[in-house]
Amino acid sequence: MLTTSSPPRADRLLSWGLRLAGAAAVLVLGGIVLVLLMQSAPFLLDHGSDLWRNDWQPGQARYGMAAMVAGSIVVSVLALLLAGPLAVLLAAWLRYFAPALRRPMLALVELMAGIPSVVYGLWGMLVLVPWINQWAPPGASWLAASLVLALMILPLALLVTDTALGQLPVRYLQAGQALSLSRVGMLRRVLLPQAGPAIVSGLVLQFGRALGETMAVLMVAGNVVQWPGSLFDPVRTLTANIALEMAYATGDHRVALFASGLLLLLVTALLLLLSWRLRGEKHAMA
Repeated sequence: MLTTSSPPRADRLLSWGLRLAGAAAVLVLGGIVLVLLMQSAPFLLDHGSDLWRNDWQPGQARYGMAAMVAGSIVVSVLALLLAGPLAVLLAAWLRYFAPALRRPMLALVELMAGIPSVVYGLWGMLVLVPWINQWAPPGASWLAASLVLALMILPLALLVTDTALGQLPVRYLQAGQALSLSRVGMLRRVLLPQAGPAIVSGLVLQFGRALGETMAVLMVAGNVVQWPGSLFDPVRTLTANIALEMAYATGDHRVALFASGLLLLLVTALLLLLSWRLRGEKHAMA
């Protein structure tokens, strides 16, 4: 008669440690959401309709965030449009066309992913903004913020794409070779469509990261509350607005900043749900 032995003590301790860590993460996240809701709810009930106006003048009790919402979205969308295709192309090229360069290049990319965002912002402020200023003053603009964000999200987007391509079954390559497809043909018709949900899921998460970035954007975007009409216009994002004004905000002004933080949290949650849905579609296709 077979008997099952109990797991070693170290395994039990690790299991309980992981459970406690998971519970602590849930409690911390729940606490953040609760604080934001408690701080924002009275303001949203009284001034909820005012948030979608264009004028942000807290001194005159005007809390319109539409221009900053638009600034956050356009800066992040342009960054994703710049970094996403480049990350996919680089990952595919390194894995299937230049495998000898893949390991050193991925090591460099991992180093880039670990650079603090303030360093990217400092580089953008000292190099990128003066360069743009030569062509279209003042230099600190929507374009500068998007370029810095694209450089920041490119490493992780590339690593996610490389992982997604590496997890594809070997039979896909074998099927493509049996059909006498070229490597470009296999990528376009077989490999990228199969890895597409995982790649898009990773890019969605990088969009969320770009949307929540603060210091780098604050240093290069110009921080003018206005609708972005041109790539060279200064803009202000919601995250930069919170960082700039929270230190001296009081009363409804302070609560309005909490409301903008709640808005960002809701957008991030929606992006996370979209990422999970895309991953679920990938597993259903496998």
